[in-house]
Amino acid sequence: MSDNNNSSNRRNFLTNVTKVVGGVGAIFAAIPFLSSMSPSEKTKMAGAPIEIDISAIQPGAFKIVEWRGKPVWIVHRTTEMLEKIKNDAEHLADPKSDEEYQPQYAQNKFRSVKPEYLVLVGVCTHLGCSPLYKPGENKDLGLEWKGGFFCPCHGSKFDLSGRVYKAMPAPYNLEVPPYYFASETKLVVGEDKT
Repeated sequence: MSDNNNSSNRRNFLTNVTKVVGGVGAIFAAIPFLSSMSPSEKTKMAGAPIEIDISAIQPGAFKIVEWRGKPVWIVHRTTEMLEKIKNDAEHLADPKSDEEYQPQYAQNKFRSVKPEYLVLVGVCTHLGCSPLYKPGENKDLGLEWKGGFFCPCHGSKFDLSGRVYKAMPAPYNLEVPPYYFASETKLVVGEDKT
């Protein structure tokens, strides 16, 4: 009987050791799998905020930078451009920017923190094309056109604040990303100032 008891104890001991070794092995096998599911440093950096020097952007000029794989436009608007925005509302689908495609601080007719600087994601809200910057009047784009952004793919038009014209394929205004001015010459795109 003592041989059966020793054999049973030995069997229980070996079974428990096998379970522990198997459990430790499973944990070590799961570590690479779980670490592959977390984003890489390159991916984390792609979504990180970017800092842009705006000191060289002349009034009326336009600069394109990339954030999260999308073009971001920075337009230094002139006084004349701002006047056109003030007087241009009857042809727009969402002149007060009521739709939620901009942070609350950009929910105004200029769609910006500082009226002279416009910051937009340069992707048409219709099918994701990239509209062209057409700052001046152009009779080919219609008599109501006073400047803005034109998507040649499907004909959507946006004013100098990125607000969509009525009866366009694009359903919404161009998106305003989160941003803030770190200084008079530095713009940070990708986060709100907290």
